[in-house]
Amino acid sequence: MAILVQKFGGTSLSTATARERVIVHIKRERQAAYQLVIVVSAMGRKGEPYATDTLLGLTSGNGQAHLPVRERDLLMCCGEIISAVTMCSLLQASGIPAVVLTGGQAGIITDAKFGNAKIVEMKPQAILKHLAEQSVVIVAGFQGRTAEGELTTLGRGGSDTSATALGAALQAERVDIYTDVNGILTADPRIVKNAKPLSVVGYGEICNMARQGAKVIHPRAVEIAQQAGVPLRVRSTFSDDEGTLVTHLDGAVNLSVKDRHVTGIAHVEGVTQISVQAQQDQECDVQLQVFQAMASHQISVDFINVNLGGAVYTVFDSDAEHAISVLRKIGYDPKAVTGCAKVSVIGGGMNGVPGIMARIVEALAELDIPILQSADSNSTIWVLVRQNDMVPALRALHAKFELHL
Repeated sequence: MAILVQKFGGTSLSTATARERVIVHIKRERQAAYQLVIVVSAMGRKGEPYATDTLLGLTSGNGQAHLPVRERDLLMCCGEIISAVTMCSLLQASGIPAVVLTGGQAGIITDAKFGNAKIVEMKPQAILKHLAEQSVVIVAGFQGRTAEGELTTLGRGGSDTSATALGAALQAERVDIYTDVNGILTADPRIVKNAKPLSVVGYGEICNMARQGAKVIHPRAVEIAQQAGVPLRVRSTFSDDEGTLVTHLDGAVNLSVKDRHVTGIAHVEGVTQISVQAQQDQECDVQLQVFQAMASHQISVDFINVNLGGAVYTVFDSDAEHAISVLRKIGYDPKAVTGCAKVSVIGGGMNGVPGIMARIVEALAELDIPILQSADSNSTIWVLVRQNDMVPALRALHAKFELHL
């Protein structure tokens, strides 16, 4: 029997009605003769009783600085365990044998970097044993354990990462990621009302979309699936629609999918552009000094353009004041443009196709939206615009590349 991994996020588990929908999906795939591994997130989002942020709030009055990182991970593991046990009781009540495993019991072995642990080894023997006994195996996502037995959490996107890592280790036929949206869309539907669901995308495309602001799935999870060649399907808990298949775009995929130049538009808001000019006779030193200073102060940089005269890059608005202060202390006079947004045009079919940048410039020029900065790779073109121009820019680009059709 083939193995299928199903991952259910917090909104899929937050209410009794939602959990009943989860049971429907599990029953359907079990009837299709799959052996099932279910990965669950903590129930709900911030403010709901068992969400991870809510659990962390139990200690906030004492000051987070007084909670050691090891103990913080112990607390953060609780939400997923509660979800897993709750789902186990529902499955048992439905006549379906089920067993719960923590991430560590499921064989997810990590390093000891509490709060953002990396998987170093997968030992899924316990899962295989329970599958052989015809049980549905429910795994608490977002967590693992060290070789010494310490509980750890996997950082942002941890439950997605748990699911794809288990899919790879178990040589699963597919990993299904269930969310509250019907697959992956060409843009954020809250901004672009006619954003269209994508039926099939390549690993590289969705990885780029996730890195550039699309929040449906974490890029770390996609990379694991790509390395193992395990297909992903992103679909809605609240629909029977098959959603979006993420896989290698090869000869098995319809030609129209392969020929699509632009797949989607993504965005990241709340960034500041910083420009640094070289001092006299220091043209060769400016980049080294600037980026070493950012790294030593743990300031993440993005959207980097360098030349002999200096460097232009972005930081998050929350880091802007600190970054400017650091630069001034080492003798530079940086210029900053706050309140910017990075808009990304993404597509695996763009490489070598002339005219893509021209159409981007045309779409924005028609609305008098200035481009503050641009960069590109073989599958993505980025433009920096002012925050106030972000929404019309996204809509204009979506229309220019006819992604609604």
